[in-house]
Amino acid sequence: MPEARALHKARTPSLRAYWIAETLRLREALWGPLEDAMEVRRARAEGADFEQRVLARAHYLAQREKLDQLVHQWMQGSRLALTGLCLAALLAGAGAALGALGDGNRPVNLLLALVALLGLNSLSFLFWLLSFAAGTPASGTWLGECWLWLTRKLARGPDAALLPRALIEVLGRGNALRWLLGGITHALWSIALGSLLLTLLGVLSARRYSFNWETTLLSPDAFVAITTALGWLPAQLGFAMPSEAVIRASDGLQQLPESAQALWSSWLIACVVVYGLLPRLACLILSLLVTKARLGAIRLDPGLPGYAELRDRLSPASENAGIDSPQTPPFQAHIRQAEYAYPLTGQPLLVGIELPPDRPWPPTGLPGTVADLGVVDSRSQRKKLLDELQARPPQRMLMACDAQQTPDRGVVALLADLAGLAGHGHVALLGLVPPAASPGTRAAIWQDKLLAAGFTPEQIHTDLAAALDWLAGMPAGDYATGNAHAGS
Repeated sequence: MPEARALHKARTPSLRAYWIAETLRLREALWGPLEDAMEVRRARAEGADFEQRVLARAHYLAQREKLDQLVHQWMQGSRLALTGLCLAALLAGAGAALGALGDGNRPVNLLLALVALLGLNSLSFLFWLLSFAAGTPASGTWLGECWLWLTRKLARGPDAALLPRALIEVLGRGNALRWLLGGITHALWSIALGSLLLTLLGVLSARRYSFNWETTLLSPDAFVAITTALGWLPAQLGFAMPSEAVIRASDGLQQLPESAQALWSSWLIACVVVYGLLPRLACLILSLLVTKARLGAIRLDPGLPGYAELRDRLSPASENAGIDSPQTPPFQAHIRQAEYAYPLTGQPLLVGIELPPDRPWPPTGLPGTVADLGVVDSRSQRKKLLDELQARPPQRMLMACDAQQTPDRGVVALLADLAGLAGHGHVALLGLVPPAASPGTRAAIWQDKLLAAGFTPEQIHTDLAAALDWLAGMPAGDYATGNAHAGS
């Protein structure tokens, strides 16, 4: 059920939940708080602790403000950027192998080839290790930072620009940013080295290469010592290594047999595997494990500006239930279907919204199956009614309003909230004076306001008797397609 999934999500917050909450915090810090009375009530109805209520509020606001769609689009852009970097790593690895070996017409200098194959990788790996001693969060993860830069370039719009900033804030507070970017860096280097290794195997299998060592300053003994030291660990793993005699004979002045060239090929491949690919794979696995552990340890910081101000409003003892509180100009009240935490009740409900004292209530001829909730006038009555409907949502509810009064924002917002908590919510406009539908009349203003809030014409009644007949006896299923919040 949707409500069960929502409650489960609230109990097991994911990185996405913290990410959305941080994005909303930054957005509200820049452009002011959002109108969130309905979202606060829904978050409170789910119970749990303060952190989970903050995440639930952010989840519902993100759905309303389409931030969840922006997160999805940003994730798609990040995958696209990562795919591009992976393809670049494949091509770079293959190009490095071909550049180090050449076309086979000239002998391959072993030391220069090894530097060309592993030099940049080793330098990057060394800087990553030194970054731990330096204490900087992302040094040595240039490829990971390049991925983050590309995702920022792919993002569009002010809200989209906040997403990477919020992600960095969340990961930074959980000490996971270094390891995430490090994991991406190690993954890209592993792809490049894997491509390099496969290219080496391919060209060494398809072409004949001759290998030698050349030096002006070093003695043959020094080259033997270097080659033997580099070949010791690969030899322990089963790779074939050249003997000292073969090493001394590979000075470019003697003709070596094909078996000696094969040994040098094995030595070169072994060095790439042992000193290049295997360390990167090991660090990739380590980075993924640490990243997973750090992500699981991420928690909300309730003392941050934006979160601290929510404590009183999300606390049951001091929730502000006012609907007419100041709100941002772009906000438009709209019916939003609630994810019911309890089953819908079958008894239809009738409620009056800010009716004048001289209007008789309840109306005469009220069917016995209908429960009268009275007239709601004060903010405390609104709060009590919304809380009761959140816990016991009705299948059908009729809201009666005085059409001779000009509808204000608070009344329309209350009607939208009530309709969102009911399976089928209709509005009855009382006291209309013909011609009711003339432009500029209060009735026309009511119609425009209610339609803008998401009500359909079938949900707006100008005849109280017909509205009561619907409330008491009309099957709810006949109105399923006409219910505004079913499609909004």
